Amino acid sequence: MKRVVVTGMGAITPIGNNVKDYWNNIKEGVSGAAEITHFDTTKFKTKFACEVKGFNTADFFDRKEARKYDKFTQFALVAADEAIADSGAKFEELDTYRIGVIWGSGNGGMETFQDEVAAFAKGDGTPRFSPFLIPKTIVDIAAGVISIKHGLHGVNFATVSACATSTTAMIEAFNHIKWGKADMIVSGGSDAAITESGIGGFSSLKALSTRNEDPKTASRPFDVNRDGFVMGEGAGAIILEEYEHAIKRGAKIYAEVVGGGQKGDAYHLTSTHPEGLGAQ
Repeated sequence: MKRVVVTGMGAITPIGNNVKDYWNNIKEGVSGAAEITHFDTTKFKTKFACEVKGFNTADFFDRKEARKYDKFTQFALVAADEAIADSGAKFEELDTYRIGVIWGSGNGGMETFQDEVAAFAKGDGTPRFSPFLIPKTIVDIAAGVISIKHGLHGVNFATVSACATSTTAMIEAFNHIKWGKADMIVSGGSDAAITESGIGGFSSLKALSTRNEDPKTASRPFDVNRDGFVMGEGAGAIILEEYEHAIKRGAKIYAEVVGGGQKGDAYHLTSTHPEGLGAQ
């Protein structure tokens, strides 16, 4: 079994659009929760979420390229690029057939799907769908475009396990390297589900907090007065690498990963709380 280490990190979050700002704001106790700006929440029970702030697509993608990607994929590319740069990896000098991407997303291109279906419903029944509809919505597109951009030919797939999706992706990446199937893997996850259908759907489950008068303290999972979770968006990326491979190329090492575990608990959540997921 091979040893696995972390050699790069990237992030775009509601409290910082890079790792440095994100970490500094965590230490300062900054909350990313605020009134939703992506759409009109007048008729919604939950009116706040943790939106990524100050993200300008034009800062990272030209107009033609941006049209190809749902926001969850844009977030993935930005975070992955930061992590790759942070790792100092020069892929042209490495065996790219042993470098892959295992990336997660719970919902994929939810905004794209919502907008395309809404536009069709308003029409006369003629199927005028964008040719980018399917590529923008499928969950594994983020893993694919990261690999395409950086010329990586190794393992490439997506994980989906609801709120544990990114953790599952990282465990899978860890296992592939541990088993000797890869030297390096870009891993993490992204989502962009702060949309009418995202907020509306989770709200109907009674899963979202409705503490609209005080969004910054609404996320309180272990509090007796908790009333649901707070929706967020963004991406987080790490570079996992085989230890000897990292040493050989002189990489900085943040940490060593020694294991990971998964516990399927969906039955327990829905069977022991008659009020449903919102009771959590």
